[in-house]
Amino acid sequence: MPIDFNQQIIDEFRANGGRVGGPFEGGRLILLTTTGARSGGRHTTPLGYLPDGGERLLVIASANGSPRHPDWYHNLLAEPRVTVEDGVFTYEAEATVLRGAERDEIFARAAEADPGWAEYQARTTRVIPVVALKEAGGGPPDMSSPGTALKRLHDAFRRELSVIRKEFAASGPGLGAQLRINCLTACQGLRYHHTSEDGGLFPFLADRRPDLAPVLDRLAEEHERIAVLLERLQHTVSDAEAEPGAALAEVERLTEELERHLDYEEEHLIPALDALAA
Repeated sequence: MPIDFNQQIIDEFRANGGRVGGPFEGGRLILLTTTGARSGGRHTTPLGYLPDGGERLLVIASANGSPRHPDWYHNLLAEPRVTVEDGVFTYEAEATVLRGAERDEIFARAAEADPGWAEYQARTTRVIPVVALKEAGGGPPDMSSPGTALKRLHDAFRRELSVIRKEFAASGPGLGAQLRINCLTACQGLRYHHTSEDGGLFPFLADRRPDLAPVLDRLAEEHERIAVLLERLQHTVSDAEAEPGAALAEVERLTEELERHLDYEEEHLIPALDALAA
């Protein structure tokens, strides 16, 4: 993509906590910063990505099917240590180019979920690389306040569930492998977030704001209800015979419950967090 267009996407992404319009609107997007193989300078590129079970993200060096690998790919071959921005967190990652059967399996499931990948491969004689990005050094949330950080994290969950709902609605008669992974990865992320709140944020606030006890009790109870819905959804998408309609119904139930929960949490906890930080 042209440099000026890339910069517009980058600026919009950073200004809006990972939300952008244009061709990336409603999709999964990260900013990948690599070290120039020749210049040694830092170069940032917006890229679509695939979830891969929570341990890593996957990016595909398609370059729209051009005959040459994209520059960011050449850069990470020379220096695999990269920086990833996901709209909430910015962290260091290690890039690994996948080879052989692992690459072929992941590319196949990507093409099953989005035939555009197969079209890109058909345009070129090169084997389009698949790269795994695994976190190698965490960083704090991108935020102007603790409340902003919480809202951005919540919005990331909202966006991901919205994408998954669209994917289920557009799915064929069966559930593709990548769609199952997308859903299971989201379940894992939500479960981890709520466990972290139960063991960290909620005790922190209970100690400093005893008046919030009824709010925190309600939020903890809602975590338990959401955990049941997550378990139901995970069970459904793990069933080899599962139909998209059944999975979508579970996603809708989860989304409805989660939206109420997030709205209530933001209403009561964002002011408290920002007041404590002031």
